[in-house]
Amino acid sequence: MKLFIRTLFTLHFSLFTFLSSFAQKRPNILVIFSDDHTQQSISAYGSKLMQTPNIDRIAREGAIMKNTFVTNSICAPSRAVLLTGKYSHINGLRDNSPRRRFDGSQQQLQKLLGNVGYQTAWIGKWHLQTLPQGFDYWTVLPDQGHYFQPDFIHMKNDTVRHQGYVTNLISDFSLGWLDKRDTSRPFFMVVGEKATHRNWMPAIEDLEAFDKVEFPMPANFYDMYENRRAAAENDMTVDKTMLIGDDLKIGVDYKKPGMFGRLSPDEKQAYKAYYDKAEAEYNKVKDDPKALVKWKYQRYMRDYLSTARALDRNIGRILKYLDSTGLAKNTIVIYSSDQGFYLGEHGWFDKRFMYEESLRTPFVMKAPGMIKPGTVVNDMVVNIDFAPTILEMAKVPIPSDIQGKSFLNLAKRKPNPSWRKGMYYHYYEYPEPHHVAPHFGIRTNQYKLIRFYGPFDSWELFDMKKDASEMNNLYGKKGFEQITLMLKKQLLELALEYKDDEAVKILGEREKR
Repeated sequence: MKLFIRTLFTLHFSLFTFLSSFAQKRPNILVIFSDDHTQQSISAYGSKLMQTPNIDRIAREGAIMKNTFVTNSICAPSRAVLLTGKYSHINGLRDNSPRRRFDGSQQQLQKLLGNVGYQTAWIGKWHLQTLPQGFDYWTVLPDQGHYFQPDFIHMKNDTVRHQGYVTNLISDFSLGWLDKRDTSRPFFMVVGEKATHRNWMPAIEDLEAFDKVEFPMPANFYDMYENRRAAAENDMTVDKTMLIGDDLKIGVDYKKPGMFGRLSPDEKQAYKAYYDKAEAEYNKVKDDPKALVKWKYQRYMRDYLSTARALDRNIGRILKYLDSTGLAKNTIVIYSSDQGFYLGEHGWFDKRFMYEESLRTPFVMKAPGMIKPGTVVNDMVVNIDFAPTILEMAKVPIPSDIQGKSFLNLAKRKPNPSWRKGMYYHYYEYPEPHHVAPHFGIRTNQYKLIRFYGPFDSWELFDMKKDASEMNNLYGKKGFEQITLMLKKQLLELALEYKDDEAVKILGEREKR
């Protein structure tokens, strides 16, 4: 009996040792996932607006995906897609409404990685209404969180207010967890950044970062939305929607509770001194509509980019930590955002529409020994592909119900002739907060076909090679009948492939209109 117990113990210990050794051979995976950070503001993507040296470093030491798109350009649904590799209608989270709560019991990326020995963590912005499940560790912001003195919900379900700037604190907590983790296991960690979400509150040290820059307004800033009815009905313009107080920080009462009331006395003093100067500028132009909208745009850009500056700086902190500890040698680092954002294109801020600036999202990745530095991937990547790619890099089987495909071979510079030639999109949230009509569509290398439904029953067709700014709706125009029919057929095929029954029904009922 003693021999049997001893043998059983030896087998158990050997199996544990084997699994631990096998787990150790897997790479660490660190995903930095920001909010509303758009390609137009990242120098690796050619932006002239600002420099982002630390994001650029990831791209330079690994791969940059030049054509990465989202399935549904809005915050919470994009996080659900990251975790599940499935479209919104499958993972159950279609919009940001607090009435919709992410089902954490379903299959998720961190659970699949945890099953093979990964230690898993999510730190920072979560925004999925329910608390995280399937992580070894988490500490998250309630809902959108605050930029200054933010509350964090910790694993014991206690909410604690922490002193400091949110982007710095998220890095502090992330590096603290890395210091204390179980070093016998590989790790998977998501650093969920709040930046660059509205209301774009810069760190004190960044307040004057762009004051000497005069930003050129996009060529289509004064878009009149001709022949684009759904676009004309939006409520997200810099001119009319942006708030003088909360967004542009003019006339703020720092004594009231809320995001400005959270500032420390020293921070309030710095903010007041800085925005009092902005208020003096505002008072000079407030009665001149043309001058006022130009001022609003400059003020918006300075706050947005200043907030992005702290984001990039903290990415640098994380990269430096990985270098100094030796972890960089075996750690995959991914930087991406939940979607893109408008920096004045079409006169807008925010996201939601299937137009390029919010459809696209940044994605850069370095993986030592796996991806060659300086790699550029021009193939279409969709955020449903993030989870299966991470699983393949971790040598974990990809479940058949995941709707995305791994693009690891593309990043390894291995051609894939069968890779997708078109991507599928579906947005739902209407009417609040920005009156963007629900719509779905297809984007190919050359064309984009969008189907608006609900209150603005209409189609839009764009030739992306000739009209990259999407100003000229070609739908119904002579000479585009065949391409329209072909795109409608492809759109239906994609809706069927991704099991989007609502879109299939709409196409079946109304396609002949």
